[in-house]
Amino acid sequence: MGELKKWRKENWVRIGTDGSILGACGTSKDKKNPDRCLPMAKAKSMSKAERAATAKKKKRAGARGKTVVANTRAGRVSKKFTKR
Repeated sequence: MGELKKWRKENWVRIGTDGSILGACGTSKDKKNPDRCLPMAKAKSMSKAERAATAKKKKRAGARGKTVVANTRAGRVSKKFTKR
């Protein structure tokens, strides 16, 4: 199976700046500064504070015009949290 096909099956979700899981990735109303997205397995493995930290980092950088923002250390996605 191709990598893109695997990625689509991972159930990515949006993370709000308060650390809550808001729904499916890509459903943000703010298209110029979208929310952080993570696979559901990774999001559930993190504490609410860790999710909030990575979402706030994305929003802060997005407000300055950056489109690609690295996750925080706790938010990095590894093979452990993706389907093979």
